Amino acid sequence: MPTETASQAQRILNHLQIVSAQLALRAASPPLQTKVQALKRYQQARFERSYADLLQSPRYAGAARFFLEELYGPGDFSRRDAQFARVVPALVRLFPAEVVTTVEQLAQLHGLSEQLDTRMAQQLDSPALDRVAYIGAWQASARPAEREQQIALTLAIGRAMEGFTRKPLLRQALRMMRGPAAAAGLSELQHFLENGFDTFKAMQGAQEFLDTVRRREQALADALYAPDALARLAACPPGDESLGQLP
Repeated sequence: MPTETASQAQRILNHLQIVSAQLALRAASPPLQTKVQALKRYQQARFERSYADLLQSPRYAGAARFFLEELYGPGDFSRRDAQFARVVPALVRLFPAEVVTTVEQLAQLHGLSEQLDTRMAQQLDSPALDRVAYIGAWQASARPAEREQQIALTLAIGRAMEGFTRKPLLRQALRMMRGPAAAAGLSELQHFLENGFDTFKAMQGAQEFLDTVRRREQALADALYAPDALARLAACPPGDESLGQLP
């Protein structure tokens, strides 16, 4: 395996090991596991409220649902992660280089998100969340640079999917990969890639969608990190693009 390919494979494995460590930490503490799952459901509800307009849009609903279910949701990605970890060398050998780069970003995003979720959940007194508890946990686990990176990785994956749609031969290559991917134990990854490709293709241009995600997620992060976030929450009008996004 070429040096760069081997390095990329190792980076993917490193990100997946971060995910495994977070899952093991929660498995050893059922109360923490319960709070993490409650936090994930809460954040999914926040996304659904923040992007209710896109989820109802004929043009953008598919992409918003893809982000919600594949990147933001409380779903169990352990099967996909296990496939990655078992066959990373096959993954970097079989799939086109640009696809492998997107897989690396996905693994990095997943590892970072799991770390942030664990850290926030550790700040919660109970799994019964409200906006005050959420803001408190967010600020107590504050690492703004990591939140910036989380947003950047999410957008990078979206931009990659958009780029794939401009390469018809890549879509054909992915279709031809179904058999080899299944044989290599990569069916979950194959589904993610094909679903993302087809979703972004149907959108016929993702710039407005991605700009909206960037603007709203950054506005929310900025508002939550503000020292007066709790005070502003009390006066927050319905529909406010920052704190008002919280359920």
